Amino acid sequence: MTTPVLDLRHYGHADLPTIRQTLIDVQRDVYADVIEDDEFRQKFPWFVDHWGSSPGFSCVIAYDGEEPVGFTYGAPGTEGREWWREHMDPAPEKARTFHFSELQLRAPWRGKGVSERLHRALMDARDDDLAALLVDVTHPKVQSLYESWGYRKVGEQQPFPDSPLYAVMLADLPLST
Repeated sequence: MTTPVLDLRHYGHADLPTIRQTLIDVQRDVYADVIEDDEFRQKFPWFVDHWGSSPGFSCVIAYDGEEPVGFTYGAPGTEGREWWREHMDPAPEKARTFHFSELQLRAPWRGKGVSERLHRALMDARDDDLAALLVDVTHPKVQSLYESWGYRKVGEQQPFPDSPLYAVMLADLPLST
């Protein structure tokens, strides 16, 4: 496996107007074969605006030259209102949580370690106690990938009536190497 030389650029809440269209374009490319028939995936611009509206929004975009090849983003949760809490009894004492929302990578760069590099770049910049994410339960390979990065499944939920059923996953931060 040859790891491509990529420029990983960090962005925050104030950068959203500059990067918004890049995120949407990459997502449309990633899901080009299904987006026209998938109403939930068509709502992605709303999710970008929702997550990007958080003052703690954090995003990393990987570039090959000036071409964006993938991205990852999320935002810290409101302490005590984390959506994963209902799956933990008792909830961890240290619970400042970064909600890891998206990781998308264009096809030509898959299988080369880029997803892990994006994820690591985002998580290594965090000082939260936990990272939480959702993974479509029909994608066990993706769930296994996150497990290899230190996440564990704690439950399942369907956050929207038109969304898939997701595995709720948590990881302790900082991630182990």
